[in-house]
Amino acid sequence: MPRVAITKAPPDEKGSREDEAREPRRLTSSLALTLLLLLMVLLQGPLRRALSAPVMQSWTTVFVAVVVQALPFLVLGVLLSAAIAVYVPPSFFARALPRRPALAVPVAGAAGAVLPGCECASVPVAGALVRRGVTPAAALAFLLSAPAINPIVLTATAVAFPRDPEMVLARFVASLLVACAMGWLWHRLGRTDWLRPPTHAPHEGQSKGAAFWDSVRHDVMHAGGFLVVGAMAAATLKAVAPESWLRAAADNPVVAVLALAVLAVVLSICSEADAFVAASLTQFSLTARLAFLVVGPMVDLKLFAMQAGTFGRAFALRFAPATFVLAVAGAVLTGAVLL
Repeated sequence: MPRVAITKAPPDEKGSREDEAREPRRLTSSLALTLLLLLMVLLQGPLRRALSAPVMQSWTTVFVAVVVQALPFLVLGVLLSAAIAVYVPPSFFARALPRRPALAVPVAGAAGAVLPGCECASVPVAGALVRRGVTPAAALAFLLSAPAINPIVLTATAVAFPRDPEMVLARFVASLLVACAMGWLWHRLGRTDWLRPPTHAPHEGQSKGAAFWDSVRHDVMHAGGFLVVGAMAAATLKAVAPESWLRAAADNPVVAVLALAVLAVVLSICSEADAFVAASLTQFSLTARLAFLVVGPMVDLKLFAMQAGTFGRAFALRFAPATFVLAVAGAVLTGAVLL
Protein backbone atom coordinates (compact mmCIF):
# COMPACT_ATOMS: atom_id res chain seq x y z
CA MET A 1 0.00 0.00 0.00
CA PRO A 2 1.29 3.43 -0.78
CA ARG A 3 2.34 5.40 2.24
CA VAL A 4 0.45 8.54 2.95
CA ALA A 5 2.54 11.30 4.47
CA ILE A 6 0.73 13.10 7.22
CA THR A 7 1.93 16.60 7.79
CA LYS A 8 0.86 18.98 10.50
CA ALA A 9 -1.02 21.98 9.41
CA PRO A 10 0.90 25.20 10.01
CA PRO A 11 -0.38 27.12 13.03
CA ASP A 12 -2.84 29.78 12.39
CA GLU A 13 -0.66 32.82 12.88
CA LYS A 14 -3.64 35.13 12.78
CA GLY A 15 -5.39 33.17 15.53
CA SER A 16 -2.30 33.13 17.73
CA ARG A 17 -1.91 36.89 17.37
CA GLU A 18 -5.56 37.34 18.33
CA ASP A 19 -5.06 35.13 21.44
CA GLU A 20 -2.05 37.19 22.48
CA ALA A 21 -4.02 40.38 21.97
CA ARG A 22 -6.80 39.07 24.21
CA GLU A 23 -4.38 38.26 27.07
CA PRO A 24 -4.31 41.07 29.64
CA ARG A 25 -1.00 42.85 30.06
CA ARG A 26 0.31 42.71 33.61
CA LEU A 27 1.90 45.70 35.30
CA THR A 28 5.31 44.51 36.45
CA SER A 29 7.48 46.32 38.97
CA SER A 30 10.00 47.37 36.30
CA LEU A 31 7.22 48.77 34.12
CA ALA A 32 5.71 50.62 37.07
CA LEU A 33 9.13 52.11 37.95
CA THR A 34 9.66 53.18 34.34
CA LEU A 35 6.25 54.85 34.21
CA LEU A 36 6.90 56.60 37.53
CA LEU A 37 10.27 57.93 36.39
CA LEU A 38 8.76 59.10 33.10
CA LEU A 39 5.97 60.86 34.96
CA MET A 40 8.47 62.58 37.26
CA VAL A 41 10.48 63.79 34.27
CA LEU A 42 7.39 65.18 32.58
CA LEU A 43 6.20 66.88 35.76
CA GLN A 44 9.55 68.02 37.06
CA GLY A 45 8.59 71.70 36.83
CA PRO A 46 5.43 71.47 39.00
CA LEU A 47 7.18 69.06 41.35
CA ARG A 48 10.09 71.46 41.82
CA ARG A 49 7.72 74.31 42.61
CA ALA A 50 5.71 72.18 45.04
CA LEU A 51 8.80 70.96 46.89
CA SER A 52 10.13 74.50 47.21
CA ALA A 53 7.05 75.60 49.17
CA PRO A 54 7.75 76.28 52.89
CA VAL A 55 5.20 73.68 54.00
CA MET A 56 6.83 70.95 51.89
CA GLN A 57 10.30 71.93 53.05
CA SER A 58 9.18 71.59 56.68
CA TRP A 59 7.48 68.28 55.88
CA THR A 60 10.58 66.92 54.13
CA THR A 61 12.87 67.98 56.96
CA VAL A 62 10.82 66.19 59.62
CA PHE A 63 10.29 63.09 57.46
CA VAL A 64 13.96 62.66 56.58
CA ALA A 65 15.09 63.34 60.16
CA VAL A 66 12.77 60.69 61.61
CA VAL A 67 13.67 58.04 59.02
CA VAL A 68 17.44 58.63 59.15
CA GLN A 69 17.52 58.55 62.94
CA ALA A 70 15.33 55.47 63.29
CA LEU A 71 16.55 53.27 60.43
CA PRO A 72 19.83 52.02 62.04
CA PHE A 73 17.99 50.94 65.19
CA LEU A 74 15.30 49.25 63.14
CA VAL A 75 17.82 47.23 61.10
CA LEU A 76 19.82 46.24 64.20
CA GLY A 77 16.66 45.19 66.01
CA VAL A 78 15.50 43.12 63.04
CA LEU A 79 18.87 41.33 62.82
CA LEU A 80 18.87 40.47 66.52
CA SER A 81 15.24 39.38 66.60
CA ALA A 82 15.76 37.14 63.55
CA ALA A 83 18.79 35.55 65.19
CA ILE A 84 16.84 34.84 68.38
CA ALA A 85 13.82 33.48 66.53
CA VAL A 86 15.94 31.14 64.39
CA TYR A 87 18.95 30.13 66.49
CA VAL A 88 17.59 30.10 70.07
CA PRO A 89 15.48 26.96 70.56
CA PRO A 90 12.10 27.49 72.28
CA SER A 91 12.99 24.67 74.68
CA PHE A 92 15.52 27.04 76.25
CA PHE A 93 12.71 29.29 77.48
CA ALA A 94 10.72 26.34 78.76
CA ARG A 95 13.67 25.21 80.89
CA ALA A 96 14.52 28.70 82.13
CA LEU A 97 11.04 29.69 83.35
CA PRO A 98 9.65 28.67 86.75
CA ARG A 99 6.90 26.08 86.71
CA ARG A 100 4.49 28.17 88.77
CA PRO A 101 2.64 30.58 86.42
CA ALA A 102 2.52 33.38 89.00
CA LEU A 103 6.34 33.39 89.12
CA ALA A 104 6.86 32.60 85.44
CA VAL A 105 5.03 35.77 84.35
CA PRO A 106 7.47 38.34 85.84
CA VAL A 107 10.48 36.22 84.84
CA ALA A 108 9.23 36.04 81.25
CA GLY A 109 8.45 39.75 81.28
CA ALA A 110 11.93 40.61 82.55
CA ALA A 111 13.45 38.34 79.88
CA GLY A 112 12.31 40.88 77.32
CA ALA A 113 14.93 43.27 78.69
CA VAL A 114 17.79 41.02 77.55
CA LEU A 115 16.29 39.44 74.43
CA PRO A 116 15.86 42.06 71.70
CA GLY A 117 12.97 41.58 69.32
CA CYS A 118 10.44 43.75 67.57
CA GLU A 119 6.73 43.05 67.88
CA CYS A 120 6.72 41.35 64.48
CA ALA A 121 9.09 38.68 65.84
CA SER A 122 7.63 38.43 69.35
CA VAL A 123 4.32 36.92 68.16
CA PRO A 124 5.84 33.81 66.51
CA VAL A 125 8.27 33.42 69.42
CA ALA A 126 5.37 33.52 71.89
CA GLY A 127 3.52 30.98 69.73
CA ALA A 128 6.54 28.69 69.84
CA LEU A 129 6.67 28.99 73.63
CA VAL A 130 3.01 27.99 73.97
CA ARG A 131 3.53 25.09 71.58
CA ARG A 132 6.48 23.85 73.66
CA GLY A 133 4.43 23.78 76.85
CA VAL A 134 5.18 27.17 78.42
CA THR A 135 2.20 28.51 80.34
CA PRO A 136 0.30 30.98 78.11
CA ALA A 137 0.38 33.69 80.79
CA ALA A 138 4.20 33.75 80.73
CA ALA A 139 4.36 33.59 76.91
CA LEU A 140 1.97 36.54 76.65
CA ALA A 141 3.98 38.56 79.16
CA PHE A 142 7.07 37.98 77.03
CA LEU A 143 5.11 38.89 73.88
CA LEU A 144 4.28 42.31 75.35
CA SER A 145 7.55 43.12 77.08
CA ALA A 146 10.17 42.04 74.53
CA PRO A 147 9.35 44.71 71.92
CA ALA A 148 9.06 47.46 74.54
CA ILE A 149 11.95 47.11 77.00
CA ASN A 150 14.77 45.43 75.07
CA PRO A 151 18.16 47.20 74.92
CA ILE A 152 17.76 48.38 71.32
CA VAL A 153 14.45 50.08 72.05
CA LEU A 154 15.68 51.68 75.28
CA THR A 155 18.83 52.94 73.55
CA ALA A 156 16.75 54.40 70.74
CA THR A 157 14.53 56.10 73.33
CA ALA A 158 17.58 57.64 75.03
CA VAL A 159 18.86 58.95 71.68
CA ALA A 160 15.43 60.34 70.74
CA PHE A 161 14.97 62.10 74.13
CA PRO A 162 18.45 63.39 75.01
CA ARG A 163 17.02 66.17 77.20
CA ASP A 164 14.55 63.89 78.98
CA PRO A 165 16.50 60.82 80.17
CA GLU A 166 13.67 59.95 82.56
CA MET A 167 11.66 58.80 79.53
CA VAL A 168 13.85 55.69 79.31
CA LEU A 169 13.09 54.65 82.88
CA ALA A 170 9.41 55.56 82.52
CA ARG A 171 9.06 53.48 79.36
CA PHE A 172 10.81 50.51 80.96
CA VAL A 173 8.75 50.61 84.17
CA ALA A 174 5.37 51.21 82.52
CA SER A 175 5.87 48.57 79.81
CA LEU A 176 7.10 45.91 82.23
CA LEU A 177 4.23 46.57 84.66
CA VAL A 178 1.64 46.33 81.89
CA ALA A 179 3.18 43.13 80.49
CA CYS A 180 3.17 41.43 83.90
CA ALA A 181 -0.33 42.71 84.70
CA MET A 182 -1.67 41.27 81.42
CA GLY A 183 0.07 37.96 82.10
CA TRP A 184 -1.44 37.68 85.56
CA LEU A 185 -4.83 38.81 84.24
CA TRP A 186 -4.79 36.10 81.58
CA HIS A 187 -3.74 33.49 84.15
CA ARG A 188 -6.62 34.55 86.37
CA LEU A 189 -9.42 35.09 83.84
CA GLY A 190 -8.26 33.57 80.55
CA ARG A 191 -9.89 30.41 79.22
CA THR A 192 -8.23 27.68 77.22
CA ASP A 193 -10.90 27.76 74.50
CA TRP A 194 -10.10 31.43 73.81
CA LEU A 195 -6.51 30.67 72.78
CA ARG A 196 -5.72 28.46 69.79
CA PRO A 197 -2.13 27.17 70.09
CA PRO A 198 -0.10 27.36 66.87
CA THR A 199 0.21 24.02 65.06
CA HIS A 200 3.45 24.55 63.17
CA ALA A 201 6.77 26.26 63.67
CA PRO A 202 7.74 29.30 61.63
CA HIS A 203 10.35 28.65 58.90
CA GLU A 204 9.65 24.93 59.09
CA GLY A 205 11.65 22.92 56.52
CA GLN A 206 14.25 25.65 55.93
CA SER A 207 17.89 25.66 56.89
CA LYS A 208 18.82 28.04 59.70
CA GLY A 209 20.73 30.36 57.37
CA ALA A 210 17.88 30.55 54.88
CA ALA A 211 15.35 31.06 57.67
CA PHE A 212 17.48 33.84 59.17
CA TRP A 213 17.77 35.84 55.96
CA ASP A 214 14.16 35.19 55.05
CA SER A 215 13.11 36.59 58.42
CA VAL A 216 15.42 39.59 58.02
CA ARG A 217 14.12 40.42 54.54
CA HIS A 218 10.49 40.08 55.62
CA ASP A 219 10.87 42.16 58.81
CA VAL A 220 12.93 44.92 57.17
CA MET A 221 10.39 45.37 54.38
CA HIS A 222 7.43 45.04 56.75
CA ALA A 223 8.74 47.24 59.57
CA GLY A 224 10.38 49.68 57.15
CA GLY A 225 7.07 50.30 55.43
CA PHE A 226 5.39 51.12 58.73
CA LEU A 227 8.33 53.38 59.65
CA VAL A 228 7.84 55.37 56.44
CA VAL A 229 4.10 55.66 57.11
CA GLY A 230 4.75 56.79 60.67
CA ALA A 231 7.35 59.34 59.60
CA MET A 232 4.94 60.68 56.96
CA ALA A 233 2.18 61.01 59.56
CA ALA A 234 4.48 62.77 62.04
CA ALA A 235 5.73 65.14 59.33
CA THR A 236 2.16 65.87 58.24
CA LEU A 237 1.10 66.66 61.80
CA LYS A 238 4.04 69.01 62.21
CA ALA A 239 3.76 70.75 58.84
CA VAL A 240 0.09 70.67 57.84
CA ALA A 241 -2.07 70.41 60.95
CA PRO A 242 -2.91 73.85 62.34
CA GLU A 243 -0.95 74.70 65.44
CA SER A 244 -4.16 75.70 67.22
CA TRP A 245 -5.60 72.19 66.75
CA LEU A 246 -2.52 70.49 68.14
CA ARG A 247 -2.38 72.93 71.04
CA ALA A 248 -6.05 72.36 71.83
CA ALA A 249 -5.51 68.59 71.94
CA ALA A 250 -2.21 68.87 73.82
CA ASP A 251 -3.57 71.29 76.44
CA ASN A 252 -6.23 68.79 77.55
CA PRO A 253 -4.36 66.00 79.40
CA VAL A 254 -7.05 63.38 78.83
CA VAL A 255 -7.49 64.17 75.14
CA ALA A 256 -3.71 64.28 74.60
CA VAL A 257 -3.14 60.83 76.12
CA LEU A 258 -6.04 59.22 74.27
CA ALA A 259 -5.13 60.91 70.97
CA LEU A 260 -1.54 59.65 70.99
CA ALA A 261 -2.59 56.20 72.23
CA VAL A 262 -5.01 55.85 69.30
CA LEU A 263 -2.38 57.26 66.95
CA ALA A 264 0.05 54.55 68.08
CA VAL A 265 -2.53 51.88 67.26
CA VAL A 266 -3.22 53.30 63.81
CA LEU A 267 0.38 54.03 62.76
CA SER A 268 1.70 50.58 63.80
CA ILE A 269 5.32 51.74 63.91
CA CYS A 270 8.05 49.25 64.78
CA SER A 271 9.19 49.65 68.39
CA GLU A 272 12.80 50.31 67.37
CA ALA A 273 11.66 53.47 65.57
CA ASP A 274 8.62 54.80 67.43
CA ALA A 275 10.64 56.88 69.92
CA PHE A 276 11.80 59.22 67.15
CA VAL A 277 8.23 59.76 65.99
CA ALA A 278 7.14 60.44 69.58
CA ALA A 279 10.03 62.87 70.10
CA SER A 280 8.89 64.89 67.09
CA LEU A 281 5.45 65.49 68.65
CA THR A 282 6.76 68.30 70.82
CA GLN A 283 3.33 69.91 71.37
CA PHE A 284 2.29 67.04 73.62
CA SER A 285 3.36 66.37 77.19
CA LEU A 286 5.87 63.69 78.14
CA THR A 287 3.08 61.62 79.69
CA ALA A 288 1.06 61.68 76.46
CA ARG A 289 4.15 60.68 74.47
CA LEU A 290 4.84 57.94 77.01
CA ALA A 291 1.37 56.56 76.29
CA PHE A 292 2.32 56.49 72.59
CA LEU A 293 5.49 54.52 73.43
CA VAL A 294 3.78 52.05 75.76
CA VAL A 295 0.69 51.36 73.64
CA GLY A 296 2.44 51.07 70.26
CA PRO A 297 4.57 47.93 70.85
CA MET A 298 1.64 46.18 72.57
CA VAL A 299 -1.46 47.11 70.57
CA ASP A 300 -1.56 48.17 66.92
CA LEU A 301 -3.26 47.09 63.73
CA LYS A 302 -0.55 44.76 62.47
CA LEU A 303 -0.15 43.14 65.90
CA PHE A 304 -3.88 42.50 66.10
CA ALA A 305 -3.78 40.77 62.71
CA MET A 306 -0.74 38.70 63.68
CA GLN A 307 -2.23 37.70 67.04
CA ALA A 308 -5.51 36.71 65.39
CA GLY A 309 -3.65 34.62 62.84
CA THR A 310 -1.42 32.94 65.44
CA PHE A 311 -3.73 32.44 68.42
CA GLY A 312 -7.20 32.88 66.91
CA ARG A 313 -9.69 35.71 66.56
CA ALA A 314 -11.40 34.94 69.87
CA PHE A 315 -8.09 35.56 71.63
CA ALA A 316 -7.25 38.79 69.78
CA LEU A 317 -10.71 40.31 70.30
CA ARG A 318 -10.31 39.95 74.07
CA PHE A 319 -6.57 40.43 74.50
CA ALA A 320 -6.05 43.61 72.44
CA PRO A 321 -8.73 45.82 74.10
CA ALA A 322 -7.68 44.75 77.59
CA THR A 323 -4.04 45.46 76.76
CA PHE A 324 -4.94 48.90 75.38
CA VAL A 325 -6.77 49.89 78.59
CA LEU A 326 -3.97 48.66 80.85
CA ALA A 327 -1.29 50.26 78.67
CA VAL A 328 -2.97 53.68 78.82
CA ALA A 329 -3.53 53.38 82.57
CA GLY A 330 0.04 52.20 83.16
CA ALA A 331 1.48 55.07 81.12
CA VAL A 332 -0.60 57.66 82.97
CA LEU A 333 0.30 56.31 86.41
CA THR A 334 3.99 55.98 85.57
CA GLY A 335 4.07 59.42 84.00
CA ALA A 336 2.48 60.95 87.10
CA VAL A 337 5.24 59.46 89.26
CA LEU A 338 8.36 59.67 87.09
CA LEU A 339 7.79 62.51 84.60
